Amino acid sequence: MRLLRPALLAALLAIAVAACGSSSKTTSSSGAGKPAVVIGDKNFTEEYILGDLYQQALAAKGFKVTLKPNIGSSEITYKALTSGQIDMYPEYTGVILSVIAGITTPPHSAAEAYSLAKAYVAKHGLTLTAPTPFYDSDALGTLKTFATKNHLTTISDLKKLGHSLIVGGAPEFATRQEGLLGLKQVYGLNPTFKPLSIGLTYKALDSGQVQLSDVFTTDPPLTTGKYTILTDPKFVFGFQNVAPIVKQSVLAAEGPAFQQTLDAVSALLTIPAIQKMNAAVALDQQSPAAVAHAFLVANHLA
Repeated sequence: MRLLRPALLAALLAIAVAACGSSSKTTSSSGAGKPAVVIGDKNFTEEYILGDLYQQALAAKGFKVTLKPNIGSSEITYKALTSGQIDMYPEYTGVILSVIAGITTPPHSAAEAYSLAKAYVAKHGLTLTAPTPFYDSDALGTLKTFATKNHLTTISDLKKLGHSLIVGGAPEFATRQEGLLGLKQVYGLNPTFKPLSIGLTYKALDSGQVQLSDVFTTDPPLTTGKYTILTDPKFVFGFQNVAPIVKQSVLAAEGPAFQQTLDAVSALLTIPAIQKMNAAVALDQQSPAAVAHAFLVANHLA
């Protein structure tokens, strides 16, 4: 595990102090003697951090928890859950609705998204623990210079650019309702799509390979002022708070301290907190495990 630089640790401590007042306390009972649990996470920086946060917090309470990181997209990771390869993983509520449940009508609020997602997974022996305060939705991002030149503020403004518009994104963006399908159906867009590997989004924008790209609203580069996010007035990208999706049987077997620990971690994850941790990994090249550990220690959860 790489050591955190003093400046980064100070930033995480500052976030922790600000967040502590709203965090819930876990019980002092340990997970000793409880069945082993396998946590999974998906295939990008924020998910790596989330997986480590939940795994380390549970381990600190004595639960026997192992982490299976970088499983893949939501489709692949959810299948790993339902097939028994993992017992839980952090997921985005809107993704549960659109990608997993196949619901094409976007919810009207974050609370509705959470309620509908929880009701859907309950039919499959799963449940959601408490959601995070932060949300991380897909969005269309572009260089500020391109947005200014073409008078772009909302997704609706893109229609005038027609098929000549080149939009980048992960391969699955092309087949998702919260992706090209929704953009075509709801906004009437017909862009040229260019698949991009995870991690190459901003390089593709900077080099002109694409004019817009699917981005995540908590991406560290968005704090630089170099990029513009187009607003989504018709909510194609939905509401994307994170909630651990867990087998109901696992929660029953592990006891109340297990969910209390998950909820205590989730309560601390504000947008500033997750942005700082994302930046520490993506920009400062710290390990997700080290960043998660520093944050948990600062909040007395590890």
